[in-house]
Amino acid sequence: MPTGVALDDPRAQLVAAAERLLATRGAAALTSRAVTDEAGVAKGVLHRHFADVDDLLAALVRTRARQAVDLGERLAAAAGSGDVVDHVTGYLTATLDQVALAVVALVTARDELRRRLRETTPEGLPLLTDITDALATYLAGEQSSGRVAPGAEPPHLAMTLVGTGHLLFAGHLGARPDEAAVREVVESVLVGSLRTPGR
Repeated sequence: MPTGVALDDPRAQLVAAAERLLATRGAAALTSRAVTDEAGVAKGVLHRHFADVDDLLAALVRTRARQAVDLGERLAAAAGSGDVVDHVTGYLTATLDQVALAVVALVTARDELRRRLRETTPEGLPLLTDITDALATYLAGEQSSGRVAPGAEPPHLAMTLVGTGHLLFAGHLGARPDEAAVREVVESVLVGSLRTPGR
């Protein structure tokens, strides 16, 4: 990009470019040169807005976590209406996409990235922790509405759903599991905790 041309939001543009590279070429492609080429900007733009590549990647992880939280707020608002299994299936499918799986692998593999993320997520694994917390909040709402049994433990159910869901999605190399497979996993986790009408 020629010098002097203003960017509307260079940080967001660079994060989006890094996300595209992660989705299409994997973590090994996330160099400063590749990101700026993908974003269509000069290499110096990255270093004006981020300390280094790990700083950029931390912004990417936090962006994905915010998206999961936003979707989780919509999920929580749906408590008491619709079908619980449908809601959980839809949320897992939306949040455990290809980029999310790559983000989890990236965080696991890069020590410096994990260290920086500890500044805002002192416990747990960023993104997966956010997804788990959102599901726990939703299931607690369904428990309050009487659709999840009083003795159920929403945090434990949420951890099981996310762990099982992550394994399911990560196990399908090159293709995502279909909705029926995700729904089957959700039903198997929640089967003993859902209350039928009139009970």
